[in-house]
Amino acid sequence: MSNKIVLITGGSRGLGRNAALKLAEKGVDVIITWRQQQQEAERVVEAIHALGQRAAALQLDVAEVAGFADFIERLQQTLRTQWQRERFDYLFNNAGVGMYNSFAETSEQQFDTLMLTHFKGPFFLTQRLLPLINDGGRILNVSSGLARFSPPGYAAYASMKGAMEVLTRYQARELGPRGIAVNILAPGAIETDFGGGSVRDNPEVNAWIAAQTAMGRAGQPDDIGRAVAALLSEDTGWITAQRIEASGGMFL
Repeated sequence: MSNKIVLITGGSRGLGRNAALKLAEKGVDVIITWRQQQQEAERVVEAIHALGQRAAALQLDVAEVAGFADFIERLQQTLRTQWQRERFDYLFNNAGVGMYNSFAETSEQQFDTLMLTHFKGPFFLTQRLLPLINDGGRILNVSSGLARFSPPGYAAYASMKGAMEVLTRYQARELGPRGIAVNILAPGAIETDFGGGSVRDNPEVNAWIAAQTAMGRAGQPDDIGRAVAALLSEDTGWITAQRIEASGGMFL
């Protein structure tokens, strides 16, 4: 029986990288995309190979819808040459950018960047990948705890995540006849370099988050990587159209 294959956007760093490694540990082959960090992406591929799984890395800017046709051609070629297959099984729409400002001070340029990366890009990339996703597969989108709780300064970013939560339900409804489960994972505050790395690098921010979290600490990348691996496993096929928050219980 051939291995499952996952496509992870934004898999060269942060939570995408961690998820790629956790899935590889579970026996899943991995294709990651990178926007600028080719060397980092190649190191992820090497790490997956070291775990005994096959892997590939392809360049993609999820904010550039015009480039999707070329990406899909390269993806198809990669599937044929490295896996002798036409389709893959799991899609993890992970790529993102951290850009935060108050509602009053958010610029149109900031809004458009967030919309293209976090909503329009995943919307049309997933649409165009549908012929390549196996029936019975999985799609996992990414939201944020910020779509539930509302500290000032995240209006535009959180709004895009809220849009993805609605889209997830519609995708689940329309793709259900193909046996494709679609869910959305909402991380809380995680110690990565995302958004400038303040959760990881600023002790005061980290301590404040820990104080607001039922589990008493900020999240670690492994917390999210393991959640992704679980949601993309064969054990969760009856879970669809759900928002799963992995925040350790922030702001309960």
